[in-house]
Amino acid sequence: MTHPHLPDPGHAFLALHRAARGFVMPNAWDAGSAVLLASEGFAALGSTSAGIAFSLGKPDYNVRDSALAVPRDEMLAAIARIAAAVAVPVNADLESGYGDTPEQVADTVRRAIAAGAAGCNLEDVDTRNGHLFDLDTAAERIAAARAAIAASGRGFVLTARTDVFQHGGADALRQAITRGRRYLAAGADCVFPPGVADVERARVLVQEIAGPINLVVGLGESSSNAHALIEAGVQRVSVGGSIARSALGLVRRAARELREHGSVGYAREQIPQAELNALYERSRAGRG
Repeated sequence: MTHPHLPDPGHAFLALHRAARGFVMPNAWDAGSAVLLASEGFAALGSTSAGIAFSLGKPDYNVRDSALAVPRDEMLAAIARIAAAVAVPVNADLESGYGDTPEQVADTVRRAIAAGAAGCNLEDVDTRNGHLFDLDTAAERIAAARAAIAASGRGFVLTARTDVFQHGGADALRQAITRGRRYLAAGADCVFPPGVADVERARVLVQEIAGPINLVVGLGESSSNAHALIEAGVQRVSVGGSIARSALGLVRRAARELREHGSVGYAREQIPQAELNALYERSRAGRG
């Protein structure tokens, strides 16, 4: 929930989306990673469903066996811990809204607001079959989320994610523009088409959608540049689960080094205990 001594983070998050220049929003997966990222001066953070799922030893994204997936309440509890740990706005990764109907999506958004999120991403993939919702249904889901936000009276950024670059085929760019425009008309504040991380296509999306755009870097590639995308007019650049996956990459490299060589070269890059203690003490004092 909103801290009593701090302004509504949703309004601050909305202001970032309306500013003349865009911003970088890294993604945290627990309170500790959130505090560390916020201490580096970022104006907002996102949660990452992938990072949260992996921290729980579970898979992420389009998990057909519901017994293996992170359930809504567990995901929202993780988001609440992240939001409570930092003073900056936190955007909640709500996947496909944890429901098929507009009413179910609206309920999930209400719960995210109650958990302290300042905004959320909603995907347009039907988890029952792994395909995109048809455009009308997807827009209805966005409209229901917008109605829930309006009823809350809170500032809140609604981001419509479209996965056309994963499912749309050769004309994905055109589909992204069509869906982005429709989602903005239905009440979204921002459009998020993962799969574009190059400046050329980013400029096309910015010009044709004519609304705030979020792009993600580090999603299976490492050559894109967040600052270059912002220069191209992108309003928000996130990193998805890439920091979390990189942290797990370090864990695996450390394990293999220990097993094969017995050495601890991985420890050269650790943050000293005293520095982490001081960081988390300041954070807890500031939130108390």
